[in-house]
Amino acid sequence: YVLRIADTSLILGQRLSEWCGHGPVIEEDIALTNVALDLIGQARLLLTHAGKLEAKGRDEDRLAFLRTEPQYLNLTIVELPNADFARTILRNFLVAAWQRELLQGLANSADAELAAIAAKSLKETRYHLQHAADWTVRLGDGTEDSHARMQRALDYLWPYTAEFFSASAEDPDIGSAGIGPAWSSLEA
Repeated sequence: YVLRIADTSLILGQRLSEWCGHGPVIEEDIALTNVALDLIGQARLLLTHAGKLEAKGRDEDRLAFLRTEPQYLNLTIVELPNADFARTILRNFLVAAWQRELLQGLANSADAELAAIAAKSLKETRYHLQHAADWTVRLGDGTEDSHARMQRALDYLWPYTAEFFSASAEDPDIGSAGIGPAWSSLEA
């Protein structure tokens, strides 16, 4: 469970880092790079914790870099190519909205270390959500072209959001165990 949350942040951070030097304006280049760094920082904390929980001697580096592709447990939406700025922004909005709710639930986890990581990450995630929401409105209400791009992005990304609330077969009942929010173990 913790590894899936960590992998989601790690892969999205890596995807966003692809914008470094390629943003539409320098301010957005820097903003997206900062969001990527926040996500990688969250992933590092979560990977370290996952390694401790796993108790197999794997640290954050081994978990981040020494697994094969099928061993990553991230949500599929974060793997998707950036394609364009509209898709990147809308993906950030959808993932940050989900992460905010998840982290709010995890801040009350029976796992004290996970709760502390969630509380710290929640502050950053609120910024990520606000940044993406501002751009979502700006692009959606902008020109005909920007509106059409946002609509295409929504049409493309929306089916992947069902995975936000799908439990993995490997997960224990995290809700009833007090580890995570009860809805995080629901089947979509």
